[in-house]
Amino acid sequence: MKNKEKKKDNSWKILLRAILSGVVISIGGTIFLMLNRTELGAFLFGIGLFMVVVNGYNLYTGKIGYVIDNKLNYLWELFLTLVGNLIGTISCGYLLLVTRYGDKLNEVAKAAADAKLNDNLLSIFVLSIFCGMLMFLAVDLYKRLTDVGRYFAVFLCVTVFIICGFEHCVANMYYFSAANAWDLKTVLYLLVMILGNSVGGILIALGNKYGLKKD
Repeated sequence: MKNKEKKKDNSWKILLRAILSGVVISIGGTIFLMLNRTELGAFLFGIGLFMVVVNGYNLYTGKIGYVIDNKLNYLWELFLTLVGNLIGTISCGYLLLVTRYGDKLNEVAKAAADAKLNDNLLSIFVLSIFCGMLMFLAVDLYKRLTDVGRYFAVFLCVTVFIICGFEHCVANMYYFSAANAWDLKTVLYLLVMILGNSVGGILIALGNKYGLKKD
């Protein structure tokens, strides 16, 4: 009985940390959109991932690579993380639309969403793989480094993935919400992004585990 209660308690904590992660990623996304998707906006978007790693929030793209070192119950944690990220980003996206900045935010978000949804699925998948690589690298380097380089890694990886136009499933959850662009096609594209991010993160994790392994 105690184990079940503990598991339930842990599940709620995982979900809450994931929702908070969705919120801070949305804040980063808002900065990027309000600065008209400039290089400065790309750099400042990094505040979202910075808050994730510093506070220990749960971000899907930062956790997926570790699936290779965990047991099957880690899949439940990943699922809760993805659901929480979705709740956080959708909530922020639609809440911000009712503010005095809502019209401008919606206009810019629609332009971003249209560019993604008018792309082909293979392109989305490939771009998502590269984003997944960078996001897992950012989180993993933050964990492994102990000096100021860990913070540099976070902002650098985020800036690079945005300037390159790589696809981040959680950031896009927010963009689609701010653009009010949800439909079946959006869901399909998001699933492809999730898959691509997952492949990218796992590839880097496998490379770190076996490629950097000492003989």
